[in-house]
Amino acid sequence: MTHQISVTGNRRGINPPSLRALLRNAVKTALSAEGMNDPCEINILLTDDEGIHEVNLEMRNIDRPTDVLSFPMFDLVPGEHPDEMDADPATGRIPLGDMCISVERARAQAQEYGHSFEREICYLSVHSVLHLLGYDHLDEGEMKQQMRAREEEIMSELKLER
Repeated sequence: MTHQISVTGNRRGINPPSLRALLRNAVKTALSAEGMNDPCEINILLTDDEGIHEVNLEMRNIDRPTDVLSFPMFDLVPGEHPDEMDADPATGRIPLGDMCISVERARAQAQEYGHSFEREICYLSVHSVLHLLGYDHLDEGEMKQQMRAREEEIMSELKLER
């Protein structure tokens, strides 16, 4: 059994097959790099700034758009994985959580940072996977450095380095 990466869009034209394939590859690469070999399930919602603003307000009570939101199913620390006992009996997969990405914001940030849209959207998905696996960057210290280092290593594996 393999990972199930579900990619949906809630706005017209925001979810082309090429983008779904790109995101699935980035997510699977991040999972592999983190040693998450048990079959898992991740849901990705692609939206625009208005859509992610609505999700941010509803789920986090934050009244503004953002680039990516992560909703982990488990309270993990980096390097820790859910155990196969956490798998959904119906599917046999571990539900790691959900992510929401603003495609509109990814396009703007790619232009702002001077790199490709593909790099930016993959970076956001890798960033989110790491959140689902317990990484965080709330402080400016060691946790953030650890997360940024892992992001760059995974982006390098994807051949999408800065």
